[in-house]
Amino acid sequence: MASPRPFSRYEFLIAWRYLRARRAEGGVSVMTWISLIGITLGVMALIATLAVRAGFRADFVDTILGANPHSTVSYAPSQVYNELTEETYFSPGTIQDYDALAARIAAIPGVTRADPAVRGKVMATQNGQRGLGDVYGVSAEAMAALPGVVDPERASGDIADYDRGIAIGIGLARTLGVGVGDRIQLVSPDGAQTAVGTTPRIESYEVVYIFSAGRWDIDEARIYMPLAAAQSFFNREGVADEIEVFVRDPERVDDWTPQLLSAAGERGQVWTWRDAAGSFLAALDMEDDVMFVILAILVLIASMNITSGLIMLVKNKGRDIGILRTMGLTEGAVLRVFFLCGAFTGVIGTAAGVVLGVALSLNVDHVMAALNALTGGNAWQPEVRGIYALHGELRAWDIFRAVALSLGLAFVVTIFPARRAARMNPVEALRYE
Repeated sequence: MASPRPFSRYEFLIAWRYLRARRAEGGVSVMTWISLIGITLGVMALIATLAVRAGFRADFVDTILGANPHSTVSYAPSQVYNELTEETYFSPGTIQDYDALAARIAAIPGVTRADPAVRGKVMATQNGQRGLGDVYGVSAEAMAALPGVVDPERASGDIADYDRGIAIGIGLARTLGVGVGDRIQLVSPDGAQTAVGTTPRIESYEVVYIFSAGRWDIDEARIYMPLAAAQSFFNREGVADEIEVFVRDPERVDDWTPQLLSAAGERGQVWTWRDAAGSFLAALDMEDDVMFVILAILVLIASMNITSGLIMLVKNKGRDIGILRTMGLTEGAVLRVFFLCGAFTGVIGTAAGVVLGVALSLNVDHVMAALNALTGGNAWQPEVRGIYALHGELRAWDIFRAVALSLGLAFVVTIFPARRAARMNPVEALRYE
C-alpha cells in the first residue's frame, strides 16, 4: 500500500486541531496568540517604515527636480596676467558665448532644455523686515519649465507678468510681509565701482508671482528674476554664470556628464543634482538598511515565541504523538504536522501584518496630521526635514522583503521543535499512560 504524500490533508487537519488549544492547554493558546500578535506588529512596522522612507525620498527628490536644473555647466575661474600692473588675478568663470554653448548642449541627445542663468546672493527688505535671498536670473521660458514652481494650485499671481517683476518663494514673502503687487528692495554688496571703491547696489522690484516649491529652504530664500535684469543687477552684462541643463531621465543624469564636458570645453565643469544631494540620499539609503535590520530583529524575536509555543505543544501532546506513531504515522509526518502548526502562526501573522502595514502606509499623512494636532505642530518640522508633509509610497519589493523575512524566520524556528516531536519514542511517550 502506497504511503500518503507529504503535506496531505490529514496533516493539515491535525495541525489545525492542535493549534486550537483547549482550556486545559491555555499556556499553548497564550503563546500562540503572543506569537501571532508579535509577528503581525513586526511585519506592519516593517512595511510602514519602508513605505515612509520610500515616500520621503520620493518627495525629497521631486522637490529638488521640480525647482532646480538636473545639471549645470559652468566655467572654472582662470588666472589672468595684467601687463600694466604686472599682477596676476583670478577672472570669474563667467560664460561669454552662453547662447552658443546652450545651443550645443541642447543638441545633445536626451537633453530637453539648456538655459543660461545668472546666480547671486542678496538681502531682501520691505516693511522693516529682512531676509536673505538666493537669486536665479533666468528667462521667462526657463521659468515656465519648472514644474515645482509654476503650479497654479500652490502659487499666487500671474506667471505671464514675470518679465516685468520678480517671483519669490512663499516663505520669503511671509518673512517680508508682502504679497503680489508689492515692491521689495534687493541689496547686493557687489554694486557699482566708484573712486572710493565698490558701493552696494540697491534696486526695487515688483513681486508679480509667489510660489511654493514644496521645500522649506527653497520657499524661504528663492528669488527668480528675468535674465536681463539679473545681468544688470549683478554686473554680468553680456555674460552668464552657468547653463541650466534638463535631461530626459534625471535619475541617470550622470550619463550625460561626459557629453556636457565635451560641449563646454577644457574649462567646463558639471554639477548635477546628485552631486548636490548625493550625501543626503546616501544617508537615506544607509538608514533604510539599518531600519530594515533593526525591524528584522523585532520580527525574529516575535518568531522565537513560535518555538516556545511549539515546545509546550509537543510536551502536552506527547501521548497523542505516541498514539499516532503506533497507528503508523511516520517521523516525517509528525515533523510536518508540528511544522504546519508553526507555519500557520507565521502565515496568519504575516498576512495580518501586511494588511495593517498597507493600511497604515496609505494613511500615513492622516496619522501625521493627527500627531501634529496633538503635539501642536511639533511632530513634523519642515525647517528641519525640508519638505512640508510626509507620505507613504508602497513598493512591491518592500512588501516582498517583509513577507519573505517573516515567513522565512517563522519556518526556520519551527524546525527544531518539530524535529523533537518527530524523534519522540512512542514507547516512552505511552509508558506512563
